[in-house]
Amino acid sequence: MTILDETYTLSNNVEIPKLGLGTWFIDDDKVAEAVRAAVEIGYRNIDTAQAYGNERGVGEGVRTAGVPRDELFVSTKLAAEIKDYDQAAGAIDESLEKLGVEYIDLMLIHSPQPWNDYRGGDYAHGNREAWRALEEAHEAGKIRSIGVSNFQQQDLENILQGATVVPHVNQLLVHAGNTPSELLDYCEGKQILVEAYSPIAHGAILQNAEVQAMAEKYGVSVPQLCIRYTLQLGTVSLPKTANPEHMRTNAKADFEISGDDMDALRSLRNVDYGEHSAFPVYSGK
Repeated sequence: MTILDETYTLSNNVEIPKLGLGTWFIDDDKVAEAVRAAVEIGYRNIDTAQAYGNERGVGEGVRTAGVPRDELFVSTKLAAEIKDYDQAAGAIDESLEKLGVEYIDLMLIHSPQPWNDYRGGDYAHGNREAWRALEEAHEAGKIRSIGVSNFQQQDLENILQGATVVPHVNQLLVHAGNTPSELLDYCEGKQILVEAYSPIAHGAILQNAEVQAMAEKYGVSVPQLCIRYTLQLGTVSLPKTANPEHMRTNAKADFEISGDDMDALRSLRNVDYGEHSAFPVYSGK
């Protein structure tokens, strides 16, 4: 057994692999190859989004990976700009068509606000409407599990007001240097599994001397330490790479970080995201 064989069980009893492949910034014409390579290495959890513009390629990779569809866990996300029922319902069908699959394992609302107003105005009603469309698609069997991404506690509370399904997942920016402990605890209390995207902090953490020294102590690389950290927090870890060698080394996370070292990583603050600081999720909002 390696980490690639391990799963969490969502509140609706759907199993989700603990380690997944993120596909942000992998071009549509290159991503099928990356998906096939990942599946060959043993990955079974593939994450994409409408906003990534690569659903078609991800779907091609899934269909041509040579393992049965029911062994793969495929996630996508409703574009952050979609804040009404009709648009959301149409976009769900569009994702199914682009991916070329009969069902999606997990679909998320990508953000509580459109990206051009991230952490800005009030989209409470629009989020409830988008959620209603996801609930109906879930009920109809088009989507096995539904969730959200980048949702803070108040955003979750808004959804829960009228929900018939509590979100199964909240996908968040979680890494050593950015651990939203209160939100993680809140999600756990509601049986909402957290998925950690950018677990390696977009590479920014690689330069941290304290983290480098800790990785050396365990005889692992900094990315391996960072992935293991998010797994020990009880989250799904979604490192993004198109490089098969990195996929292999990222999956070597079968070691245990001590309680003291977990605390040290949890208390790290202020990571420089470099060129990626321009993206809303890294802007510190």
